[in-house]
Amino acid sequence: MSVATAPPPADLEDHLGFWLRRVSNHVSQGFQQRLAAEGVSVAEWVALRTLLARPGCRQGDLIEALGITKGAASKLVTRLEGKGLAERLAPDAAGREQRLALTAAGRARVPALAAQADANDARFFGHLPDAERAALLATLQALAAHHGMATLPTE
Repeated sequence: MSVATAPPPADLEDHLGFWLRRVSNHVSQGFQQRLAAEGVSVAEWVALRTLLARPGCRQGDLIEALGITKGAASKLVTRLEGKGLAERLAPDAAGREQRLALTAAGRARVPALAAQADANDARFFGHLPDAERAALLATLQALAAHHGMATLPTE
């Protein structure tokens, strides 16, 4: 009786996850460097963009959107306050949770940072035809939705 042998493992380059991680690492590192030159971290950028879209949101909303702990959110907001980009407002009507908002300087800063995000996207994806880029975006969005990936990437 012969013993069946297992097929050899697939090559590393045969895995979609390998290619996603490879591209993601380069895209993320490029964006991180662009933001660092502007004096902002990726987490700070995501928080700024979130606060622009949700002025006066509760800190809990920021925690939920970013998928971070209360302590991490507090440190993040403190850093943004220290840079003059965000502020803590009076607590909500129940008096339990602070509201957050961008300062005028924070609102003024977001467009320049968004331009860095656009430039980074153009650097890595600008060579793709519009249809391929749209298909890639739709595929990634479908994967995120299917797997319930609701929090925003901050690293």
